[in-house]
Amino acid sequence: MNTDSVTLDDIDRGLVHALQIDGRAPLRTLGEALGVSENTVARRYRRLRSAGVLRVVGALNGGRLGYNAWTIRLQCTPDAAGTIARALAARPDTSYVHLLSGGTEISCSAQTRSSDESDALLLHRLPRTGRITAISAHLLLGHSALPDSWAGPARLTPEQTALLSPRPVDNAAADADGEVSLADGDQPLFDVLSRDGRASCAELASATGWSDSTVRRRLTALRRAGVLAFLVDIPPAALGFRAEARLWMSVRPSRLAEVASALAEHPEVSLVAMTTGPTNLLGAVNCRDAQHLARYLTERIASLDAIRSLETAPVIRTVKRAGALLPI
Repeated sequence: MNTDSVTLDDIDRGLVHALQIDGRAPLRTLGEALGVSENTVARRYRRLRSAGVLRVVGALNGGRLGYNAWTIRLQCTPDAAGTIARALAARPDTSYVHLLSGGTEISCSAQTRSSDESDALLLHRLPRTGRITAISAHLLLGHSALPDSWAGPARLTPEQTALLSPRPVDNAAADADGEVSLADGDQPLFDVLSRDGRASCAELASATGWSDSTVRRRLTALRRAGVLAFLVDIPPAALGFRAEARLWMSVRPSRLAEVASALAEHPEVSLVAMTTGPTNLLGAVNCRDAQHLARYLTERIASLDAIRSLETAPVIRTVKRAGALLPI
């Protein structure tokens, strides 16, 4: 997908921000927030989605179910990277797959439901080929920033966002209601939402065999429990951020939480997570260009003196984003 082929105007950018706040907000609500008709909203969304620039994706938040989240790094020969990345992206347990560092490294995010499943993924299911020269897996221990709160799409005023903000997830209340679990029929629900987070209740009812009212109740319950999240899938380049990078940092343990919180406040940052491994903090940053990235590393990152070492890898190509496969 060539982001240069589509130009986003103020209404388009406002729509992206509105959908980041609530990916399933009704067209009427979106129109009220943006000051346009719901027909205009529908037309704009269809245009951007057809162009492959924007879509809403329904994603499973495995953390609410006790799943383990991993970031996996694979070093491979340049001739194999694309094939291996596509094989990883085709897996249902991966969400973000990127080619990094001149096409010789792959970064992949995955969720596993149990220690047995983690063992199976890391020891048996990852691609096995002599063209992979190194594999490392890092368990994510906690997030300070996630892509759904990235400041890059922000355009709307507080008054506009107030019209859109869905009921917040109350983890304490969800825990008090008992253990969160998936029900029969949830898998086909997630399957449809992973392709189109704005699929109609009629489409979801057809996929699950439930009534429209049951679909609505289940969507509400899953969202309030924090198990279902709706993410805006848009290439940062479409918003003017053409230099993406992954950062692996080694931070003094006594100040790890402090540094993670500081990074989460940076507008360039879309992900901050503590990890296991030789480095203990992972970051994803989105900058306007290479010069912006250089300033970010030498000014913003350099000012955090608890960071003892830093490895930077530019994103060359994204194969899977927000759990959705991207066109080659």
